[in-house]
Amino acid sequence: MKQRLCLLLLGIFILPVFSGCGYNTMQQNEEEVFAAWGNLEAALQRRADLIPNLVETVKAFASHERETLEAVVEARAKATSVQLSPDALSNPQALANFQAAQGELGSALARLMVVVERYPDLKANQNFLALQHQLEGTENRINVARQRYNEAVKFFNFSIRKFPNSLTNSLLLDLERKEFFTADESAQKVPQVDFGTKD
Repeated sequence: MKQRLCLLLLGIFILPVFSGCGYNTMQQNEEEVFAAWGNLEAALQRRADLIPNLVETVKAFASHERETLEAVVEARAKATSVQLSPDALSNPQALANFQAAQGELGSALARLMVVVERYPDLKANQNFLALQHQLEGTENRINVARQRYNEAVKFFNFSIRKFPNSLTNSLLLDLERKEFFTADESAQKVPQVDFGTKD
């Protein structure tokens, strides 16, 4: 009887401590990071899926722009070959490599859009306009997915650092801080505009 009473009293005092330790909350927050990452990957895959159709449409009108088209195809291949598992979201180098491949693809697409400006017939083509509209929408989705991923990372990183969660994490979970999706270095450079007026 005395043992039961001791266990009951011990349970009454220990349960509140464990309910506030954040064990389940931290795991839920990590799952939110993984879900946000999955949504970002889905948006990036949508962009990669649109590119072959876009390239084929441009190729029909601008076949002598082979170098630009090949650059887009190569950048797409590289971007889709660099995979990043949710487990690697704590690895800054792995995320930097992933972001670099995606940045190269974005740069190649920007060069392709500059080429398109030289072809009025292409700009008026309904197939191209539909693809361009889908690509613009996809870029917007990618931006929103990046923001949501970074918000989930911020929330998760804080949840594993605040007390008493930090104690629970160090003793039981050992969850690592996740890396933010940052802007590509080329995004900080001023774009060069050339209207063909240089000698």
